Amino acid sequence: MEITLLGTGAPAGLPRPDCSCAVCATALGPHGRAATAVLVDDALLLDLTPGAAFAAARAGHSLGGVRQVLLSHPHDGPAVEVPAGLPQPGRVPDGRELTLLTGHRVRAVAMDAGGTGYAVTGPEGQRLLYLPPGAAPAGLEQATAQSYDMVLADVVGRPDALARLRAVGSAGPTTDVVAVHLDHDVPAGPELRRRLAAAGARAVPDGTTLVVGAYEEVPDVPRRTLVLGGARSGKSVEAERRLETFPEVLYVATGGTRSGDTEWAARVAAHRERRPGSWRTAETTDLVPLLAEDGPPVLIDCLSLWLADVMDSVGAWDDAEWAGGGEKLLRERVRELADAVRSTRRTVVAVSNEVGSGIVPATASGRRYRDELGRVNTAFANECEQVVLVVAGQAVVLRG
Repeated sequence: MEITLLGTGAPAGLPRPDCSCAVCATALGPHGRAATAVLVDDALLLDLTPGAAFAAARAGHSLGGVRQVLLSHPHDGPAVEVPAGLPQPGRVPDGRELTLLTGHRVRAVAMDAGGTGYAVTGPEGQRLLYLPPGAAPAGLEQATAQSYDMVLADVVGRPDALARLRAVGSAGPTTDVVAVHLDHDVPAGPELRRRLAAAGARAVPDGTTLVVGAYEEVPDVPRRTLVLGGARSGKSVEAERRLETFPEVLYVATGGTRSGDTEWAARVAAHRERRPGSWRTAETTDLVPLLAEDGPPVLIDCLSLWLADVMDSVGAWDDAEWAGGGEKLLRERVRELADAVRSTRRTVVAVSNEVGSGIVPATASGRRYRDELGRVNTAFANECEQVVLVVAGQAVVLRG
């Protein structure tokens, strides 16, 4: 089964009309995207968008053989003109299946928001799932025996849709996940590729033709990642974003509850509000046993607080205790953590503060903490496939 992506952008296209944001201002030439529309084997058109006939011609195809046009979401604004010879667009009721004379079977998949998803099975059995913008499948409860060969979805706008599909086996390790309905949420080019790769997905230019079921090199999701950044740099958001397409995640909070500290409670509440409801939370600094266990991906937030707890336990703030064995104990704890990261079989994303580039602390204890955190970050980074530095919300890949 062959598909041609006549467009890969949001319903309003990219750049959006009359939008002056930085992403729209730079979404020119190859980075521009028409509203998403998918031509399947020159016989089925999913979503009719302005200029579809011209887009097909540019891609070397014709809409002359299209026998069915299906809409996946409400189309706001003026009605799209139906090119001559095309059947009138329609939508299939949720759960119903449509069989084309070409041998394609199309099943309507219910969504949790406005729109309809379409599961298309080709004449030779290849399976494609196309989801509308801003929506995720509803009612996926039972694991499926066979995953889709390809999924076209709003990966940036609704990453939880991919998490749901992975949870029930509808998207597996070999599923080719292609992002569509791309909007101005993420800058085009390297940043978009980086974010999608972290989710095991990719984007392609308008006019690209893909073969469903053919082997494609699925983006390699880094198994161990360290995210560094200063205060309020966006490092925690970056770390959380990397795991939001996974069906289950263990969030390890190393800061504890700090009973009575209202400011800390507000910070914890803000983090919890951002996280998907399917994530579990563990409040602990005992990281080595967690990393030794098999289980879902782990997000550690953060190593800075882990270090503070360890320095408390070894008496690092007292010069005499530090010289009398505290420094040696701390080095052992850091080495144990690095060894655990090296041998873990889990996917790990850890957050830590980058404090070595700022003002030199005024106190001896502050300078000691700064130096030891630099060593912890170095030891952890050495065991990671990818290391990212976040500055002003912008992620810079240092490694991987």
